Amino acid sequence: MHLEGSCHCGKVGFSVEATEPVPFMRCYCSICRKTAGAGGYAINLGAATHSMKVRGKRFLRIYQARLESGEVSEARRYFCSNCGSALWLWDPRWPELVHPHAGAIDTPLPVPPGNVHIMLGSKASWVAAEGHAADPRFEAYPDFSLAEWHQAHGLGAPPAAKAPQRKKARKAR
Repeated sequence: MHLEGSCHCGKVGFSVEATEPVPFMRCYCSICRKTAGAGGYAINLGAATHSMKVRGKRFLRIYQARLESGEVSEARRYFCSNCGSALWLWDPRWPELVHPHAGAIDTPLPVPPGNVHIMLGSKASWVAAEGHAADPRFEAYPDFSLAEWHQAHGLGAPPAAKAPQRKKARKAR
C-alpha cells in the first residue's frame, strides 16, 4: 500500500510502500511512549526501505535511545527538527525495513480487525491498555512479526511483493 506521511509543520514529507500498513500493534515501552506515543503507546507500521522518498531532509534529525543497559540503541528514530514530530524508525540490523509511525501517516489507513498490546510490563502506571478483552496482550515482545500478523489476518501483500522480513517482531529498541 502506498503511504504518504508528514510532520506537523509540513517541512518534512515522505512516501513509502507499506507491506504491513494495518496499525494493529500498540507498543507501551518507555522509548516508544516517550518518543512517539500519544496516549501512552506508539504504533509502527512495516514498509520497504528502498521505496522511501523524503522531502525536507535538511529538517530531519535522528535520535538513538539509551537502553536500560546504558548502551545506545542501534535503531534510529527520525523526527522533524522544526516541530518535533516523530516520523519513522529504521534499524541497520534490518536495513530492508522501515517503520513509519502511524501518527505521521496522512493516507487513510485500514482499520485493524483487533489490536495487539505489547511491552505492557513497562507501560506507564497511568495508562490503561484499552480495547477488546480478546485483544492479545504481552508483557514483552510477542513471538510473531508484523508480516506474520498481517498474513494470519489475510491483510499482507502477496509474498512476491514483500520485502525480506526479519524473523520476529522484536521491535528495535
